[in-house]
Amino acid sequence: MPSHESQSSEPLLQQKDASTVQRRKPGWKAVRYILGNESIEKMATYGLTTNFMVYLVREYHMDQVSAANILNIWTCGYCLLTVVGASVADIYLGKFLTIALASLASLLGMVTITLTAFVPQLRPPPCIPDGQKHLVQCVSNTKTQLGFLFAGLSWLAIGTGGIRPCSIPFGIDQFDSTIVEGRKNVSSFLNWYYASSTVVLLINQTLVIYIQDSVSWAWGFGIPTLLMSSSIPLFLAGSKIYHHVKPKGTTFSSFAQVLVAAYKKRHLKLHNEERVCGVFLDVSSDGNLVLSKHSLTTKFSFLKKAALVVDNDLKDYGSCSNPWRLCSMQQVEEVICFMKILPIWASGGICVMAYAQEGTFVVSQALKMDRHIGPNFEMPAGSVKMMSLITLCICLPFYDRVLQPALRKITKHENGITPLQRIGIGYLFSILFMVVAGLVERQRRASALSQASEDGVAPMSVFWLFPQLMFLGMVELFGIVGHIELYNKEFPEKMRSIGNSLIYLCTAGATYLSALVASIVYSVTGKHGEPNWLDNDINAGRLDYFYFLIAALGVLNFVYFWLCARVYTYTSSVRAVESIETDILV
Repeated sequence: MPSHESQSSEPLLQQKDASTVQRRKPGWKAVRYILGNESIEKMATYGLTTNFMVYLVREYHMDQVSAANILNIWTCGYCLLTVVGASVADIYLGKFLTIALASLASLLGMVTITLTAFVPQLRPPPCIPDGQKHLVQCVSNTKTQLGFLFAGLSWLAIGTGGIRPCSIPFGIDQFDSTIVEGRKNVSSFLNWYYASSTVVLLINQTLVIYIQDSVSWAWGFGIPTLLMSSSIPLFLAGSKIYHHVKPKGTTFSSFAQVLVAAYKKRHLKLHNEERVCGVFLDVSSDGNLVLSKHSLTTKFSFLKKAALVVDNDLKDYGSCSNPWRLCSMQQVEEVICFMKILPIWASGGICVMAYAQEGTFVVSQALKMDRHIGPNFEMPAGSVKMMSLITLCICLPFYDRVLQPALRKITKHENGITPLQRIGIGYLFSILFMVVAGLVERQRRASALSQASEDGVAPMSVFWLFPQLMFLGMVELFGIVGHIELYNKEFPEKMRSIGNSLIYLCTAGATYLSALVASIVYSVTGKHGEPNWLDNDINAGRLDYFYFLIAALGVLNFVYFWLCARVYTYTSSVRAVESIETDILV
């Protein structure tokens, strides 16, 4: 319902917006503190957990299955807690305060775990060797020792669940995404964020693991804990220049209100499936004008009935009389945004499941290959991950500084390629990763069966794994970063932390999915005289068939993603369409 009053207020609003944007966006000046804190925090937490399974087996005398289960439960637990942390940030505390409090929780957890390495009474005594130096007696851990360890892991999971979903959105908040230069800076920030994380992982895979294995666990845990204690003051040092987005109330109840209101008005008719004969309510939850609105779309138009003003929906002074019957258009668009992204998010499970094989079966391959570098040094099997990390360290800066600017000139797109195109390329690399891994495993197995040494190690260099791990690095560069870019681009400002937590939910789901597929394969294969694909003896099994199976699932997943991407409409591309078709009540 256009009016002279609403039109005359528009220039004033634009002036207010312009001055506010100039004042509130510190850009790279603030991001330096965020990246610095994030790098140190990740070096601390990853330095503590990267080699943690070895710590549980050696120091707590656990079997490998129990230790692996504890780590899997902890990983899935913190991934699920990211939803809680994101909700607390977006609804109640804001990102800055959530990160600060979560950092303290992480520090408390790290101090607790480090104490288990420093204080002998907090872990079982060493195993007693016999005269031939074989371990013959190991004292099991006590409930008190396990309780103290689990308390540290719980605090660390709470802290990680608060930091992970908020750090990227908080960095993006420092840029002005309403202008092209600001959006380019956001894309560059995501690339450099992931590059710094990769360098940190590379350091942990080498230096920190070496200290833990060759010096002592106390120093191996103590150094990351000291780093974590230094990251908190660094983060707080930028508090005066950060741009803080205020939390905007209960997001989940807002979603429920839209669904209930749309259901109550389901009998209303839409004209041409786009335009409602009536007036839409377009104010924020507190009645103020919204500085950064989510663009209006033409999809899920039945939900827009929730914002249709009919009799008795408004009080005399213009406010909503019942939020469960009338919602704002922005509330509706936020629900539509979430529903649009869900099919794309679901496609990430297979991609991440392929990525999850690096820490399990790829290590099993490395154990049965020649890992010698020179005559006197043998690479630890767990360090093969360095190959994908090195690839990522090289390719991320190249992509940001060389390839992306070149693509911008060709495609005229501000990011070179769209987020969905980036995700699709990542999915193709995940298929290539599994296919090449299967071919290399077939060659390794044949070599092991014909020329293996007594311990079953094939006379084949571990560097034959480099091609598949190079493709895995590309999966991260395009697929994982593409998902993060999509969520932060499409979700409105007040929901970015919740949107960013989706990638961790995907990781948790992929972990369970990978375990489910492996369990099904293990139970189905190995009958009628055929070898079990996932036999404990990798030379007797057919791991290559398992890799090809995941590649086939990847192909089906890519077709599903392609169909979803074809009908997907970016939020920013439909801004002008709906604005001329609907009457807005302000």
